[in-house]
Amino acid sequence: MRAVVQRVKNASVFVEDAEISRIENGILVFLGIAGDDTEKDMEYIVEKCVNLRIFEDAENVMNLSVQDIEGEILLVSQFTLYGDARKGRRPSYQKAASPDMARGLFQKCIWLFEQKYSKVRTGKFQAEMQVALINDGPVTILLDSKKDF
Repeated sequence: MRAVVQRVKNASVFVEDAEISRIENGILVFLGIAGDDTEKDMEYIVEKCVNLRIFEDAENVMNLSVQDIEGEILLVSQFTLYGDARKGRRPSYQKAASPDMARGLFQKCIWLFEQKYSKVRTGKFQAEMQVALINDGPVTILLDSKKDF
């Protein structure tokens, strides 16, 4: 499982020109699900995201998590995180989970996030979404449950 975590001032998701989700001050998590992901992968990503210390404390040191600042989390499913563009010009998505498998795992991830923290919003699975955000910092962190990077 892969995640791109961005510290944001705000972020919103639109589907068919209608805003379906919005957060203020927190993290936007783009979540990619691989075909071989397990609950262990989900738990790793959830734990990392909720406890990632990327917010400044009183001394301007990144020592605080989204929970510590009582921020919000916006989860957006993004299979393109498994795009492999090492060969040719068109990325291959062979490692990405099938839509049916990914849907179930994404729902399980939402549930796991909500068990750890209550301020969770989501995009719409398998929809054509437009995501608007103001990246704060900018701070962007890449996570991979298999620790490939």
